[in-house]
Amino acid sequence: MFDGICNVCNLCNVCNHWVQFVIKRDPKGIFKFLSLQSDLARSLIINHNPNNMQLNSIILIDKGQIYTESTAILHIINKLTGPIRFFILFWIIPKKIRDRAYRFIAKNRYRFFGKKESCLVPSKEIQNRFIKTKIESGKINE
Repeated sequence: MFDGICNVCNLCNVCNHWVQFVIKRDPKGIFKFLSLQSDLARSLIINHNPNNMQLNSIILIDKGQIYTESTAILHIINKLTGPIRFFILFWIIPKKIRDRAYRFIAKNRYRFFGKKESCLVPSKEIQNRFIKTKIESGKINE
């Protein structure tokens, strides 16, 4: 799940580029995307978040386990193809430090990277990567 306004895109340049980056390096289509602001995302967060943590970062749900912030990024990178996998070495950095860096970038993302004026419409080839209904989200626990 990403911090997006609609289910197809995100006005945040960082989030939008991250989604596009993952899609390009995920040829098997492992990852699906869902806006954090959607009702379905809220429902999934409630179902997978027994501690009721406030989740307002990138979220990965994999095999029923929920990952956030830098840990979600590293789990995603671990399943991508290409040289980006080099960054899984960041696992050696303590989570507390990784998450602090993640939060700093997230807090300042509009100032550092700007904001889009409008949404991009995904091509037909990648439209199925964006979850819009509960039925499409059924594979999240696999």
